[in-house]
Amino acid sequence: MISKACVDKTRRSNFIKNLIGVFFLFFLITGSGCATRACFNGRYSGADKIASEAKLKKTFIETDPFTLTSYYRFDLPGKPLTVYIEGDGAAWETRRRLSKDPTPRNPLVLKLASRDPSLNVAYIARPGQYADRGYPACDPVYWSDSRFSNTVVESMNRAIDDLLNISRSEGINLIGYSGGAAIAALIASRRQDVLSLTTIAGNLDSEAVSKYHNVSPMTNSLNPIDEAYLLKALPQRHFVAAKDRIIPRTVAESFVDSAGNPACAQIIIIEDATHTDGWIENAIVFYQQPNLARNK
Repeated sequence: MISKACVDKTRRSNFIKNLIGVFFLFFLITGSGCATRACFNGRYSGADKIASEAKLKKTFIETDPFTLTSYYRFDLPGKPLTVYIEGDGAAWETRRRLSKDPTPRNPLVLKLASRDPSLNVAYIARPGQYADRGYPACDPVYWSDSRFSNTVVESMNRAIDDLLNISRSEGINLIGYSGGAAIAALIASRRQDVLSLTTIAGNLDSEAVSKYHNVSPMTNSLNPIDEAYLLKALPQRHFVAAKDRIIPRTVAESFVDSAGNPACAQIIIIEDATHTDGWIENAIVFYQQPNLARNK
């Protein structure tokens, strides 16, 4: 007979193994980097400079339980609002150690937002990124295993409500990069005012991505593909990098299949892009809204 102590020990060992697997996948996406406060401050000031040059205003949006950082420009209130949602950021210092601050090392999404010619544009960082006073106040679990949790999705959703109150827009075009694409899709499934969904190198099936990298799934997070059917009538564009070694093309294809209405969705391959590179050079294609009719 196997003792209870032996079983408990095995369970603890498996838990630690699975947790390390999730950490490893996140490290693959974010890479390594410095952990000093000066390094983090440099990321903050760099983002502020990009936003200032594009005439984007900075604000901190209070939600429950996070304070989210946003940059926005509203040139013609009432017109549709284009919202960019940040990726997973720099969540790890090493393969085994979470970062103290998940602020992106490369502000790719903010750069895309700053160049967007739409009349009303907003960028929303994920929990812990570009934090007020420079110190993330939330639990690091929200940039690791719970990064796609309902708590995060609802917080980001409420931040969009606040931005809509300022812009007085009646419709939203959502754009999400990498893990931000997962958040964008999950938000879109909960709203009736989304005009289109655009994803860039999107993690639209977190379970499939975990299997692809042979790590355990994120048990405390939602999986966007499970809600794809709710987006059946929503115009969608999913941009995939031909050289992406993090998110394979099959993820976007499976998401579109699960939505069940291919007439409303496009998968667009960017041949010279990787997961992190080549998107700025092809940014013009993101700024064109989908030429797809909403089809119920």
